[in-house]
Amino acid sequence: MNKQKRKTSKRSTNNRFAKKDENFQWKKATRTLTFWLIIIVISIWFSQKFTLDERSELAINYSKFKAHLENKEIKEAFIEDKVFHGELHADAVDQETQVPYLRFKTTLPEAPDDETAGKWSREYDVVLEFKAASNEWWNYVFQLLPWILFGVFWIFILRRMQGGGAKGIFSFGKSRAKLLTESQSKVTFDDVAGADEAKQELKEIIDFLKDPDKYQKLGGKIPKGALLLGPPGTGKTLLARAVAGEAGVPFFSMSGADFVEMFVGVGASRVRDLFEQGKKSAPCIIFIDEIDAVGRHRGAGLGGGHDEREQTLNQLLVEMDGFESNEGVILIAATNRPDVLDHALLRPGRFDRQIVVDRPDVRGREGILKVHTKNVPLSENVALDVIAKGTPGFSGADLANLVNEAALLAARYNKKVVDMHEFEYAKDKVMMGTERKSMIITEEEKRVTAYHEAGHVIVTTYVPKSDPVHKVTIIPRGRALGLMTSLPDEKHNYSQTYLESRIATALGGRVAEKLVMNERTFGAANDLEKAAEIARKMVCEWGMSEKLGPLTFGKKEEEIFLARDISKHRDYSERTAQIIDEEVTVIVQRAEKLACDILKKYIEQLHALAAALLERETLDRVEIRKILKGETLPVKIDEEEQMKRPKKAKAKKAAVVDNLN
Repeated sequence: MNKQKRKTSKRSTNNRFAKKDENFQWKKATRTLTFWLIIIVISIWFSQKFTLDERSELAINYSKFKAHLENKEIKEAFIEDKVFHGELHADAVDQETQVPYLRFKTTLPEAPDDETAGKWSREYDVVLEFKAASNEWWNYVFQLLPWILFGVFWIFILRRMQGGGAKGIFSFGKSRAKLLTESQSKVTFDDVAGADEAKQELKEIIDFLKDPDKYQKLGGKIPKGALLLGPPGTGKTLLARAVAGEAGVPFFSMSGADFVEMFVGVGASRVRDLFEQGKKSAPCIIFIDEIDAVGRHRGAGLGGGHDEREQTLNQLLVEMDGFESNEGVILIAATNRPDVLDHALLRPGRFDRQIVVDRPDVRGREGILKVHTKNVPLSENVALDVIAKGTPGFSGADLANLVNEAALLAARYNKKVVDMHEFEYAKDKVMMGTERKSMIITEEEKRVTAYHEAGHVIVTTYVPKSDPVHKVTIIPRGRALGLMTSLPDEKHNYSQTYLESRIATALGGRVAEKLVMNERTFGAANDLEKAAEIARKMVCEWGMSEKLGPLTFGKKEEEIFLARDISKHRDYSERTAQIIDEEVTVIVQRAEKLACDILKKYIEQLHALAAALLERETLDRVEIRKILKGETLPVKIDEEEQMKRPKKAKAKKAAVVDNLN
């Protein structure tokens, strides 16, 4: 009961302070607007009082009017009710007041009739007419209309200057954070799969916000911040949205790029404003996506770095853990570049927890597929566990794209459910690229491509500790004329034998071209690049060289930071560099000899596989096994024709699973 009272009291206090601040701002703006409005009214009065143009009329008494009339000085006039409006001749001047005027008006004792008006016209040469009485106030409104419009425009400008809106003239320093409300669509932890450890860490923070006494009675303190780390597409932002849906407290979201603009000091001002909003709404959560945009190492640019970005980072460091405490404000940030963040940002007290959101394993991928296929009608032969096994290395975004591609493909053929064939076709599209069947290729080029890809398959099959082949094709996909894909097992540690086997596999296509056609083509450029990269890492980073031993050389492969790396010298001599080049060459040549020996030994299988590729263009794992065993392949069924066929009532899942495995 006491705990509930404390919470209610705290929230009411926050609301009272927020209302007080709003009332103060409104009163301040009202005073400013009232002042300028008075200035405008006084200006209008002065302009009306002292401005006499050629159309102005002077009010005179009746006796003076009679004098003008009898002296025949009135040129023309009109009468509105009892008011006589007249215009004098140009040479008529009032001798008594010495004030020249041409137009005047006077009030008659009574409205003249037609006889009197006719008499004035005949005797005094006055052109006289009668007019209906007009509304004076309407004339005044028309006279004041330009001033009214000017006043409205000026008030609008003042409101913009007061920051009355997110894009006010002087609101550059205001935070661009978006507040998620209850009315918006909620994402919960049930919508997140494949990141169980990350969810557990975030659930503890949410539990702390909901019941702080549970932890505080044991001396625990609420974490200041949590940093979500992981490759792109693994669900870091989705986890943050789930926290917003689960926490039940105010949730402010903002991108790291929203802090810095063209004006100096804007970034730091927005950081201050963001945390001011957070303190008013405490307890709350602030989420900054892609924090590496403002959290990079200080002094990382030529001449000492970008001062504006560094000011923003300094202000962020102070707000997170500075002289003033921000109790009840938890900062959650996401990045896929933790290596570029400033060390002061990563220390405990600012980001107390660093939560790794890595690519999901096979169980995580199956859970993600279940989430994304929740609203997709699936055929009976769809096996999500098989799809999960066949997509190692896929992130959550990749799997979502896979499901979407399969659904679009089924809709293209007017199907009511998504079949396993659509998933298989979509997987090939995601992994290998879109087929370019319209590309014109000569028979000679197709034959070279067939032997090149067959060489990859043969070497991959017979080298030790290699990844199993998934599919091979000579149909152009993406920028490649042909492609072989393998499905690596779940590995977290690579051995030297496995790495040398990968180099041999990469060189298998080039070696096959040389063996069969005694010719080399530039189609193996990407294979050579991969082989050289692996070999150089083996020597320089992983200590797998016999001559150089267990040492590392040079910096790691990462994006360059000017002023931090541009002056960094190579940490080995020219002699060592020569030995590194020699060792890389030895490793690549050893792998090439291994590939050559395997292809010479299984040359008949190479020819058979190339012939089957020329005939069918695409071979899956089962068909490759049959060819290597010397078996005859069944009649080919076109994939598109297979997908166009209607689904049978009782599909046999076991047959599909066997084919995919």
